Amino acid sequence: MNNAQSPEDLPKLFVEYWNQRRPDLMAALFEEDADFINVVGLWWNNRQDIFKAHDYGLKMIFKNSVLSIIKLKTKMLSQKSAVVHAKMKFEGQTPIAGEKGGTRRTVFTFIVRQDYEGIWWAVSAQNTDIVRGVETYITTEDGSLKPVDYRK
Repeated sequence: MNNAQSPEDLPKLFVEYWNQRRPDLMAALFEEDADFINVVGLWWNNRQDIFKAHDYGLKMIFKNSVLSIIKLKTKMLSQKSAVVHAKMKFEGQTPIAGEKGGTRRTVFTFIVRQDYEGIWWAVSAQNTDIVRGVETYITTEDGSLKPVDYRK
């Protein structure tokens, strides 16, 4: 059930439900035909796919993780629509091949709108990793991405 009463409630509830391991409640914050793009560009186009992706992720990739908000910024586009940026701290990713996941920081961008009953819904969301000390990526000859900084 979605009970977001303000644009800022959406990332706050997303974090709360993430930490409760409730992908059903996370997905319920999104409109039926919402979009969600994750940090590597995987793109889900509806609430059911958003649920399935987060259900899998919270069971396999992020089963012991903790998500927290560092900073929120809202830009109202109209009385009933907004962009909400949420800088987040992410800890406890499931280790793989002997590598323990460290702390990550990301920026979530939520595009939200209010319905006629006053509830705010996520229309679209994108999660972007913050990569310290780099400006962009370059594709190497083998097709992999390498972080680079042209200032150096």
